[in-house]
Amino acid sequence: MRKAEADTARDSLWATRPLGAGPDVSASPAARLIWPTSQPLQAPRRRPGRDLPAAATAMAQENAAFSPGPEEQPRRRGRQRYVEKDGRCNVQQGNVRETYRYLTDLFTTLVDLQWRLSLLFFVLAYALTWLFFGAIWWLIAYGRGDLEHLEDTAWTPCVNNLNGFVAAFLFSIETETTIGYGHRVITDQCPEGIVLLLLQAILGSMVNAFMVGCMFVKISQPNKRAATLVFSSHAVVSLRDGRLCLMFRVGDLRSSHIVEASIRAKLIRSRQTLEGEFIPLHQTDLSVGFDTGDDRLFLVSPLVISHEIDAASPFWEASRRALERDDFEIVVILEGMVEATGMTCQARSSYLVDEVLWGHRFTSVLTLEDGFYEVDYASFHQTFEVPTPSCSARELAEAAARLDAHLYWSIPSRLDEKVEEEGLGEGAGEEAGADKEQNGCLPPPESESKV
Repeated sequence: MRKAEADTARDSLWATRPLGAGPDVSASPAARLIWPTSQPLQAPRRRPGRDLPAAATAMAQENAAFSPGPEEQPRRRGRQRYVEKDGRCNVQQGNVRETYRYLTDLFTTLVDLQWRLSLLFFVLAYALTWLFFGAIWWLIAYGRGDLEHLEDTAWTPCVNNLNGFVAAFLFSIETETTIGYGHRVITDQCPEGIVLLLLQAILGSMVNAFMVGCMFVKISQPNKRAATLVFSSHAVVSLRDGRLCLMFRVGDLRSSHIVEASIRAKLIRSRQTLEGEFIPLHQTDLSVGFDTGDDRLFLVSPLVISHEIDAASPFWEASRRALERDDFEIVVILEGMVEATGMTCQARSSYLVDEVLWGHRFTSVLTLEDGFYEVDYASFHQTFEVPTPSCSARELAEAAARLDAHLYWSIPSRLDEKVEEEGLGEGAGEEAGADKEQNGCLPPPESESKV
């Protein structure tokens, strides 16, 4: 009987409504059972004997447009990274007019150059000095007339066996590099040659110190050491000790450790002040344990770095939906000294909105073997879903506070119960004394003294 009434109510709903419109749920109580108002309207099922595919499709599209529901995917917006995943800062300096400032710190400028340019300057520095001093040696020989008395055994030249520019160039190389093959030798009858020999020896030592120092610093830079410091590909948001936390994982692939390692996190997000000033790429610190010392790491095995979302966090009022619709970038910086060289090393990475997973937790990578711990880096980037509320940390804290207040006021304490029992006992005693006094009994001495 109930099934027949429901079918009759459903037919009456769709018989009186135009195509593309939802049913009139206010028609009857039975209709409300079929189409609850708390749920988004869906396209009706196709009934036998009626072919309405176009109408059903149009109705479903219309309902989807006006009733998005929780299953709607957030709109993704592309964002240019401020820091790439490999740590490279995606910023280029343009319209720099005071280029002379680079020459004031020539050593750092040469170290910062690309390898092909550094090698080019290295070769040119030696080749040009050899050519320069070789030309001077040739000019001295030409000015003294040594090239005209090559066959004269009685003539004392400035440099023995120097018969042309090529010989002068080779003598310059032998002098600056202190090779000294012994075939070309300066004589004591050439004072200008002696002065030039001293100048080339001093200048050659300076060129060697400068260029070799640049190449040594460039080779020993700890930039490549940062390549073995890895960050998780995603950051996660989940509960830790009952509080929402933003977490990411770091690890070191080498057996030589990073000494005095410390971690920092920055939130990069544009904002507008109360006065209307727009601040692009505003940087905000994310606390990762600076107050408690948790930011100083003993990075022997992979560690999960946690940022507790509290009242001081910029994500305090961000729910899951608000976080997915936001536009920001989280930059993480790991610093420390290389154990082998003692030089400071810095590794960087970043996470965009799409790379922050709400309701996930990192898979454990550390296992206990026979006599040692083993790290499985195959699971380093893996996460799994965990039950996590979709509300913001503020709403979660307020709900917890309301729950605590409700428990406090709803459950009486034992002390209150004891006080109530004592009050009832005293009231019963007073009533018994009054009864005795009414029956002609004298009150005790204490009661008389009180009266």
